[in-house]
Amino acid sequence: MSVDRSKEAFLKENENRIICGDALETLKNFPDESINCSITSPPYYGLRDYHKKEQIGREKTVEEYLDRLINVFREVRRVLKKDGTCFIVIGDSYAGTSSKKEQRDPKYPKGRNGQNPSITQKVLGYKSKDLMGIPWRLAFALREDGWYLRSDIIWHKENAMPEACKDRPTRSYEHIFLLSKSPRYYYDYDSLAEPMKEVSKKRYVRGRSKENKYLNENSGAKIQKINEARGYGQYKGDNIPQFRNKRDIWTINTTSFRGNHYAAFPPKLAEICMITGCPKGGIILDPFIGSGTVGLIALLHNRKYIGIELNEEYVDLARKRIETEVKKLGKEKEDTV
Repeated sequence: MSVDRSKEAFLKENENRIICGDALETLKNFPDESINCSITSPPYYGLRDYHKKEQIGREKTVEEYLDRLINVFREVRRVLKKDGTCFIVIGDSYAGTSSKKEQRDPKYPKGRNGQNPSITQKVLGYKSKDLMGIPWRLAFALREDGWYLRSDIIWHKENAMPEACKDRPTRSYEHIFLLSKSPRYYYDYDSLAEPMKEVSKKRYVRGRSKENKYLNENSGAKIQKINEARGYGQYKGDNIPQFRNKRDIWTINTTSFRGNHYAAFPPKLAEICMITGCPKGGIILDPFIGSGTVGLIALLHNRKYIGIELNEEYVDLARKRIETEVKKLGKEKEDTV
């Protein structure tokens, strides 16, 4: 069987499927350059215990944790097509108080929001109460490993979980790193365009003559075409853009999920990454698919997905969730006909 036929067979067999297994070992079976985009959120360091021997996130040192993630994402880079992108959602961690040893938080003995209790521990190389800076350590390590580090997007949460701390601000954001396999890659600029405010339009023309190259008919033709397609006309007879490039701070509130998984990121976040980084009909990879958000959003937006999940319980949970939501959407469409 040729390489192309082998790749085609693999994708057909695993299309819209969640594979139960270790992310690194499972990815080794994927053919080269077979995936359009990867959207994922790996387990954060030291925050949760999923009670699996091979789990990532409970390593004794941050270096060991980062090394394991680098190995996983090295395989992700191999299986991405040349114009592929990868969105990684990741938050930071604090070093535990060594005097507490393995004492559980007395305020949340059963864990916050029902997740497994966080066990504090002394981490080599960090003082007690240190912010570890793990997201940027991971980003720099991936860049050194061969990835193109293209953007640090801030996921701002207006409904961030309250914290009991009184000696620092409450955390209300996480990082979304956009990485690419090559210097040129698929990125749907237009899909992320935001309406430009009137004050910005006025600022755009301030101090420019009518003969300015940014206002002439030819330079504005593409902009005007986009404006008309979206129902916007020209601004005061000039070719002033009605949209601007999306900024790198995304305000998206967390959403609740009725299931035994407490680290699910909101569907809206996955949706933005997906529409931007993967063409319609393309394949999305989530090597840590958890509750199945990426798979669900892929199906709702005419994409395909392949997920990997170590925990058998979460595999069943994600499959049922995706099946239920897709059926529900199909019924809603039938009712509106």
